[in-house]
Amino acid sequence: MNQRDIVLLPFPFSDQTGLKVRPAIIISNDHFNKPSEDVIACAITSAIDKSKHSVLLDQKDIEIGYLHQQSSIKVENILKVKKSLILKTIATVNKNALTKVLGVLQKIVDPDQ
Repeated sequence: MNQRDIVLLPFPFSDQTGLKVRPAIIISNDHFNKPSEDVIACAITSAIDKSKHSVLLDQKDIEIGYLHQQSSIKVENILKVKKSLILKTIATVNKNALTKVLGVLQKIVDPDQ
């Protein structure tokens, strides 16, 4: 599993009452990912969210694989997850899409950016 991969994984609800298998993008870099048992990922949803904390994603943003429909990366919905829980890799986004995600994350962490 590498940074920029879109994977399927059981993602917890924000109130921790359950899980839903959903796509997510791995945002942790490969120096973190390779030796670790974990990766850090952001949830992806097909419910288009145009909030300032989301990044639209469509097929033009995909470098490898296929995206079935336009989606939103919910940058504020971050999870550290064991690699063993990841069901499969379904695609890889291009570097431009990752740059957008990291830019939104930076604004969440430091609003002066």
